[in-house]
Amino acid sequence: MLRIIILLPLILSLVWIGYLKFNRYSLADGKQGFKYIFIFSSVIAAFFTLMYFVTQS
Repeated sequence: MLRIIILLPLILSLVWIGYLKFNRYSLADGKQGFKYIFIFSSVIAAFFTLMYFVTQS
């Protein structure tokens, strides 16, 4: 489970960087996208963590 939590933002960031490079944008232009990736990944990690503790018996 920890691998998913760590790999998700890395993979999304790499895809975002690829998109920016393909469309000739700078990384500074895509700063807002990195913020969204961080927020999305944090929500997913919090959900998985919550579900882990809820399902432990």
